[in-house]
Amino acid sequence: MPSPSPAAPELVCPACSTQASGRFCANCGAALDGAVCQSCEASLTPGARFCHSCGHSVGSNSSAVRQPAQPGVASSLPWIVAAIALVMLLAFLGGSRFNSGRSSTLDAPLNALPQVGLDDRGPAQTGVGGQTPVSGPDISRLSPQERAERLFDRVMILNAQGKNDSVQFFAPMAITAYQMLTPLSADHRYDMGRVAEVAGALPFAKSQADTILQQNPAHLLGLILGARIATLSNDANAKKLFETRLLAASTAESARRLPEYERHENDITSAVAAARRANPTSR
Repeated sequence: MPSPSPAAPELVCPACSTQASGRFCANCGAALDGAVCQSCEASLTPGARFCHSCGHSVGSNSSAVRQPAQPGVASSLPWIVAAIALVMLLAFLGGSRFNSGRSSTLDAPLNALPQVGLDDRGPAQTGVGGQTPVSGPDISRLSPQERAERLFDRVMILNAQGKNDSVQFFAPMAITAYQMLTPLSADHRYDMGRVAEVAGALPFAKSQADTILQQNPAHLLGLILGARIATLSNDANAKKLFETRLLAASTAESARRLPEYERHENDITSAVAAARRANPTSR
């Protein structure tokens, strides 16, 4: 009588810390050891929810072996869908008023860009006699840079509010908006990295930090992003190295007054203070 086959070993999902088996977590859909992107067949980092190579979303319903697909279409499909969603959003909102109410669950696309009286756009204005509201800004007049920044702000606000479903909805749209900007600056890459970070796409976020630091090894935003990814990846050695480099470079780099340093001044101030607390012997 043949002996029964040994059961597959139980794993711990690096994304949600639940017991898992196979190549994708049944609880959160994150990749486990040995998982392969269904779109481009690149090896997936355990815990990843997006492919670092093509950006394709992974999940528990993905297969470790990619089914045959039309060449050149499957690998770019996620970004095509996000780009189409962005174009449809711009066309739908062009010339309309931005006074729609918020949804109680998933923020609707109307809330992705500036609205009168919401977020950091200041109080709503009123018309003659204080009766008729003045229409919100015409989205058609926003530059591609401004649209990307509005989506970045939206993702960060949603993340701070704990609306993960909305973050997952808007993150690909925000990244696509940034990828439409050329050439990509360190500021653009930092924003993309932060969006990818809060969406759980750590390999993509790490690639943005690596690119920033390849161009300038002392760039504060690259060091901050690298430290954040190392923290989320539980890599204490890499975190300490990034923080040490950040403290060594902070004074000279801050004196350069780069536009991206001024825009992300709060991030830099907080990161430097945290690095000093964690590394009191470093300068």
